[in-house]
Amino acid sequence: MLRKRHAAFRKCLAAIAAASVLLTAACTEKAKDGQVTLTYMTFNTPSLTAEFWAKSIANAQQKVPGLTVKQLVAPNTDRDAYAKQLQASGQFPDLLQSITPAQYTGAGLLQPYDQAWVDANFLLPQGNAIKSKVYIPPTNSQIIPLVFYNKKLFAQAGVAVPKTWSDFLQACATLKGKGITPIELGGNDPFAAGMPLVGAFSADVLGKNPDWIQKRYAGAVKFTDADVVAAATKVRTLVTNGYFEDGALNVSYADSITNFNAGKAAMYPMGSWYLGSVPKDKWEDIGVFPWPTDDGSLVVPFSVGGSMAINAHTKHMAEATAFAQAWSLDPGNLKALIEGDGAFPMLKGKTLADYSVSVSPVFKDSYAFVTEQNKKVYAIAWATNDDSLPGSLNNDFFAAAQGLFNSGDVAAQMAKLDTSWASATK
Repeated sequence: MLRKRHAAFRKCLAAIAAASVLLTAACTEKAKDGQVTLTYMTFNTPSLTAEFWAKSIANAQQKVPGLTVKQLVAPNTDRDAYAKQLQASGQFPDLLQSITPAQYTGAGLLQPYDQAWVDANFLLPQGNAIKSKVYIPPTNSQIIPLVFYNKKLFAQAGVAVPKTWSDFLQACATLKGKGITPIELGGNDPFAAGMPLVGAFSADVLGKNPDWIQKRYAGAVKFTDADVVAAATKVRTLVTNGYFEDGALNVSYADSITNFNAGKAAMYPMGSWYLGSVPKDKWEDIGVFPWPTDDGSLVVPFSVGGSMAINAHTKHMAEATAFAQAWSLDPGNLKALIEGDGAFPMLKGKTLADYSVSVSPVFKDSYAFVTEQNKKVYAIAWATNDDSLPGSLNNDFFAAAQGLFNSGDVAAQMAKLDTSWASATK
């Protein structure tokens, strides 16, 4: 689910889109014997391996006779950057996995799915819609962030699960007083550094004003408003009170998982994909709670993910659509995402048991926040729908979160976001 936007690319999308129509043939091939070949941009992770992609592609191909799928594997987790690189060189793939649709729809680069098909198969058919059109099937969801905690360290320090922000600060103080690092971060990776700010903003700003992003587009609110600055100040307080590990901005995301699993910190704010990294011998040791609000009310920062986008200019739309639909509805693919990437399935008419998955108690506790009735907001900087941030604002938001570690001028960090917004929406 990592998403990065580039303002410069956004400005030239329209011109490149026109050129891509002429160059689509470079991405789609049709052999003399009638065999259709489609290009498909994928990516590898420790849980979504080359073997996973090979198997999932082979299964979906069986539903589309005469189809061959050629993978284009992104060299890192920045799928959008790679997709843009391919598009700029006239090689925009026929199918693209887990991109950020809002970065392409303005130039007409993506084909929307048939709404009747979406409505028939998914629990939240409009969960990642852009102007009421669905460009990636809403197959799964994440909560960004949850706060995972080490039950043994909480018990050792005599700390209860916090329900309010005041409880959270007291828990941090108690843990620190017992010689236990309160919070693991992994702040060298900007998205990981952004987790506390995403949590505070979602809980305190979006929790009270779910339409805040749309109001920002309308110019009715700003990042320098008092409520936003107050939420960001909470993150700064965690820094100044010494509640993160030493050198938090030098710790990589990968090391943060290792550290937390090893019991080197009591809490870990992270997207629910961490659930796929909980070792089986720790299944009973890890608990979870949402980022706390001032009054203890429950706010769930939600993000509806999805599978693949379809190139609007593919020469073989019928085959591309049939493959994308087959892949998106394959329970085996959801099983891999559930177990390996902590994804919460969003297919209609199915329970976890239908996927034959083996998941931890903390997965089930986390998934309950999705299935229960509660206040869900679209997590800032992670939304895939109309609440997506413009241009490079995702990156800028995470950079502002890192900036809170080195600067006490919280308002200035938020002002940078207003400046970035103005540039991104020109």
